[in-house]
Amino acid sequence: MNSPDTDAMSGFNRASRTFHSLRPPLLLPPPNATVSAATYAISLRRNSGWPDSTPAIIDAATGHSLSYAELIRRAETLASNLTNVLKLSRNDTALILSPNLIQFPILCFALLSLGVVLSPANPLSTRSDLTRLFHLSKPSIVFAVTSVAEKAREFGLRVVLLDSPEFDSLTRTRTRTPADSDSEADSPSPLGAVRQSDVAAILYSSGTTGAVKGVMLTHRNLTALSAGYDAARVQREEPAVFLYTMPFFHVYGFTFTLRAMVLKETVVVMERFSLRGMLGAVERFGVTHLAGVPSLVVALTKDSVTEGYDLRTLVGVACGSAPLGRLTFQAFKAKFPNAVLIEGYGLTESCAGVARRNPEEDSPLGSTGRLIAGMEAKIVNPNTGEAMFPEEQGELWLKGPLVMKGYVGDPEATSATLVDGWLRTGDLCYFDKEGRLFVVDRMKELIKYKGYQVAPAELEQLLLSHPDISDAAVIPYPDEEAGQVPMAFVVRQLHSSLHEAQVIDFVAKQVAPYKKIRRVAFIDSLPKNSAGKILRKDLSKLAFSRL
Repeated sequence: MNSPDTDAMSGFNRASRTFHSLRPPLLLPPPNATVSAATYAISLRRNSGWPDSTPAIIDAATGHSLSYAELIRRAETLASNLTNVLKLSRNDTALILSPNLIQFPILCFALLSLGVVLSPANPLSTRSDLTRLFHLSKPSIVFAVTSVAEKAREFGLRVVLLDSPEFDSLTRTRTRTPADSDSEADSPSPLGAVRQSDVAAILYSSGTTGAVKGVMLTHRNLTALSAGYDAARVQREEPAVFLYTMPFFHVYGFTFTLRAMVLKETVVVMERFSLRGMLGAVERFGVTHLAGVPSLVVALTKDSVTEGYDLRTLVGVACGSAPLGRLTFQAFKAKFPNAVLIEGYGLTESCAGVARRNPEEDSPLGSTGRLIAGMEAKIVNPNTGEAMFPEEQGELWLKGPLVMKGYVGDPEATSATLVDGWLRTGDLCYFDKEGRLFVVDRMKELIKYKGYQVAPAELEQLLLSHPDISDAAVIPYPDEEAGQVPMAFVVRQLHSSLHEAQVIDFVAKQVAPYKKIRRVAFIDSLPKNSAGKILRKDLSKLAFSRL
């Protein structure tokens, strides 16, 4: 319960200078309870009211689907076989190298129910990348797809292929062991005393600005996440049909796997994403919601992209991973007046979303919404370490049940990021007087121009509003006089003849003089990671090669 010093409008406590969630508190099991995140999430599905015959997941390419009844049954069978056949046990780690397949959620819930730490990673990882991941998570088994099997086997561990008859059999038929009685063989294997405090998953930070780190999320983190989804449940006449454009191995896709179970949503997945394939799937499967990143929302606003597709079933788009521009938001609402754009803010280290902009709340453009239940935050002056007041910018610090346990095998990075239970996000943010969060930019990515701080995100959002620009990124470029100047990398629309002077002039008319774009380079496509985040370090190398 908030104290009398806590403002009812913003959740800001003047005595502690912290912001508190104004949403009802979450009702969670005791911190050391013996309940897995899988068991908890699966139990919450009953609050939806729909039968377990509801489709759980659909393969967009083949149309093949699994119901919730079959998904849960297969996960239970697989859990038994993982124990009895593959001899996995609590606190073992399983590395998963897979695109978005129907098999992923089956494996996910089976591993979580056993207390086996699951560690999903990009199947396109290079051998060097994999060496780093193996060093961090020290897996005892690898689940992969055929296309990367050879690469995975180089590390000397057992590799189980998700797209093989062997794995399919492991999800369908329980293997009897000599120790089984007839009655025991027909019931799920004992799941073990999985504790809330146990590590449930190791997810890998994006590595857009430095070395990849392994983020340890506990069953407590995932239980709180599931409880938050349940608390924010929207009553519907029928299940939402979500199409995921983000990979399951990213925190965004991984946590939405739990969300789907809790809310009993139907999920459409694409093994190989393409924009036209996605639009066709929306039409074919009556998709009601998309989950993606800002570049997807930008694409949807372009008539040249969506022309010829029936998108009338679409009523919502969940957007995360990067700030969404004000102009993009306005363009989306103009084109899809009956669809809601749901923004959120979070990090891998905070188990994804910790602030959410709900449709029923009156939030100004640019805000990512209010803190979700159970979370606290403060805005810290990066120079003095002093906690700040509403409307003042500084580094966002977070505390609550969603904050990670730490970085695996990296106590130095853990102690630098977790301070007295607070997670330092590295993001420059502020809260307004009604407790709504605004993300300015990554502090490390701010451009220092003659002492002024310039946020690349603001300039990128302006650039994306230009009809001849399909994608853009802004980075600092060295300058003897100014220190740094904003440099734009621009991807032109097809057949556009846009040139440098036009780009510079377009931005200059809309920003303060110190924010002007000073250099422009045209590029065929921006380097991005699997979650759609711009790899600025790659652009910096390209820019410096032009010096």
